[in-house]
Amino acid sequence: MYSKILILRFSREVAHKPIVCHLVKDYDLMFNILNAQVLPRKEGILVLELSGEKKNFKAGVTYLKEQGVKVTNADQEVKRIEERCIHCGACTAVCPTGALSIRRPEMTVEFEEQKCSVCELCITACVTRAMKIRPTNTMFFE
Repeated sequence: MYSKILILRFSREVAHKPIVCHLVKDYDLMFNILNAQVLPRKEGILVLELSGEKKNFKAGVTYLKEQGVKVTNADQEVKRIEERCIHCGACTAVCPTGALSIRRPEMTVEFEEQKCSVCELCITACVTRAMKIRPTNTMFFE
């Protein structure tokens, strides 16, 4: 499962169309609306987390752009939910930057956020879903 937080900007010409519904119906994607300011006959903005198979995700984003929606990635970071982590180490095997590593002799997983490149490989590797994507630009959530 691939997931990303996107910022969609709708022009006045497309704000009235049910464009986002087609992401579910035609591209088998799921979305979670994080913030929205879309009014009929006015420009609008929609911040959402879009999830699905990577090929469907790319096709869905292409569809949005073809419909006249400006799509940008939200600034985001990877966070770990400590209570969910069972320290299995699956995430460390896929981390290209060494942000996730095994601390020895304790055999616990360490996460150094400053080393993280937000490649998101740990998100899919984590069996307990302890690794999450969070937006860093909170302006959309105030």
